[in-house]
Amino acid sequence: MSLNIVLLEPEIPNNTGNIGRLALGTGSTLHLVKPFGFELTDKRLKRAGLDYWQHLNVLMYENVDEFFAQHKDKKMIFFSATATKNHWEMNFEDDMFLVFGKESVGLPKELLQQNIENTSKIPLYSKHIRSLNLANAVAITIYEGLRQINLK
Repeated sequence: MSLNIVLLEPEIPNNTGNIGRLALGTGSTLHLVKPFGFELTDKRLKRAGLDYWQHLNVLMYENVDEFFAQHKDKKMIFFSATATKNHWEMNFEDDMFLVFGKESVGLPKELLQQNIENTSKIPLYSKHIRSLNLANAVAITIYEGLRQINLK
């Protein structure tokens, strides 16, 4: 039982480090798609990931096209604050890819439109925020996915 966490062009090293730690703790694979908004040697990345980073199953891609070429036949859920379906309405499956966009702008609109049936959001109950922190959003969705998979 495992899931794949995909970060398209992550910008904040602390988020990526925390997500890496989460990936290891949940038995997930982390996919990082360049360009990054930081260097992999950034001490903030290492501090957030602590000494776990060396044990993490992480794959890197030079760009979005390379990632999708390698995984075009995989089942994916794309996360966006603008989606209409809530994350718990999605049917999570083993080895599924959970795709998240960069912190500043999310996923490209064209990508979301092409995958509208597989696009989901985490509901927010306040009009005063636009979205959750990326690391928090990944944590919420990965555990919902694992919960669903364990029920099958």
